Amino acid sequence: MSGKLTIGRRTVLRYAGAGAVSAILAGCVGDEEPDPNEEEDEEAEDSDGASDEASDPDEEGITVVQDAIGTTLDPHAHREAVTTRTLSQTYEGLIRRDRDAEIIAVLATDYERVDDETVRFEIREDVEFHDGSELTPEDVAYSIRRMVDPDVGIASPQADQLSGVVGAEVTDDGAVDVLMDTVNPAVFSLFAAYMTVVSEEWVESRDPDEVATDMNGTGPYRIEEYEEDVELSLTRFEGYWDDEPAIPAVTFQGQPETSTRYSALAAGEADFITDLHPDDAPSVEDDPERRVDSSPATRIVYVAMRYDVEPFDSVEFRQAMNYAIDLEAIIESVLSGFGEPTSQPSMEGFFGFNPDLDPYPYDPDRAAELVSESGYTDVDIELHTPIGDVFGDVEVAQAAAGYIDELEGVSCEVQQREFGSLVDELLDGDIETSPEMYLISWGNATFETSAIAMPPLSSTGAITSFSDEGVDDLFAQAEAEPDLDEREELYFEINERLHELAPWVFLHQHYNIYGIDERIEWEPRIDEQIYVREMGLR
Repeated sequence: MSGKLTIGRRTVLRYAGAGAVSAILAGCVGDEEPDPNEEEDEEAEDSDGASDEASDPDEEGITVVQDAIGTTLDPHAHREAVTTRTLSQTYEGLIRRDRDAEIIAVLATDYERVDDETVRFEIREDVEFHDGSELTPEDVAYSIRRMVDPDVGIASPQADQLSGVVGAEVTDDGAVDVLMDTVNPAVFSLFAAYMTVVSEEWVESRDPDEVATDMNGTGPYRIEEYEEDVELSLTRFEGYWDDEPAIPAVTFQGQPETSTRYSALAAGEADFITDLHPDDAPSVEDDPERRVDSSPATRIVYVAMRYDVEPFDSVEFRQAMNYAIDLEAIIESVLSGFGEPTSQPSMEGFFGFNPDLDPYPYDPDRAAELVSESGYTDVDIELHTPIGDVFGDVEVAQAAAGYIDELEGVSCEVQQREFGSLVDELLDGDIETSPEMYLISWGNATFETSAIAMPPLSSTGAITSFSDEGVDDLFAQAEAEPDLDEREELYFEINERLHELAPWVFLHQHYNIYGIDERIEWEPRIDEQIYVREMGLR
């Protein structure tokens, strides 16, 4: 979806309402009387300097400002979408999805299933890494092993994203066989979303800190300069095997505050910003040199509740949290309609999405009954929320906590967290270091329920907050089931069971909203990727 203020099925932007709610949730910020002389000076600076700051993308490239650059430059040592977006300019996989969500060949020229536990990739020839070395099948096999085998370099947090994959080996004729311990019907979807190729020699000759602060991929852009947490500059790789991108260079900057990203766009200091807040959309639309684009994302925003601690060890209490929240009101008022209510850890269009499940209705009376049934009638809970994960995350958390706090016997407060710090706790492999209740977004571009539900909701998932033997058994059955119809029925059952067990407060499907310089030709992708190679210039 693209074009002017494209917002999908829900609603037209409610600018006034969004601004009013944001002002209420912001508390006392902005109450101080402004200095009129300071305002005049800032206005003069903006009017004089905006056009001077703007770069010519045809000569100098573009600047992209996201909520963060990423947590690392090592493509196998992270689990964040923002890091994937940044690194995908430089690193490539064997296959990926195009704009129509169809799988296309990249560093592989062909792929096939050999048997129930083996798939094979034919590797593209005459591809160079940025250091001038040639891509080999051994590099590909090493990259797969580095992701799934903790004895090969690192314990990658992405291991379960290649579910069922246990290794890889080079065949006598130069292909790469991927070895699995189950049928894994979704294996090619997983590879299209997650698998990234690195140079074995380059990685093995460096310590992990060097790999995390430098880059050597096969993609259309190579690293020029990197200042951690501040800026990553990339330039066009002249030896790229595929078509030359139109944009000669790109600089990625990280800024967790939505207002600061908008200010950078308005001042001409940024050409492309992510997660534009709906409050700022009217100003961007009124600017003839800039535009707003949006699309629904393959990402769910939810509140996790750790099953192993009180009061969240009670299914009744977890269900009460869902009934207590007026989700429709939050989406309309806080997010200006940029969101779809969810009822399960999947989304419409994903394999295994159960169309018979409805979101929990707003029913505070039923919530109160369930709190009473749970036995937890005098509790204080704290909802942790990241700052800058997705637009509106803090405001949504505050609104949800406000509804919960209205329940008799339940007190709920919000704890704002730096995004990277919270993610580190969630990904360290120890559920006990995670907050007991936290808002986070989770997504993938496989269009498979398995990939979005298993990591946060299976007992051994990389980001799990939940464990249920029945759910684990159903996951195992589904991943070993080669018949697609039978597998789909199993995921219908999984989603129904998870809806009832309520391990999350099910919130909404996220929308991506972008502010873009009109000189850039680009349309949003549903998989959230931002490939600069797909951009053109007017």
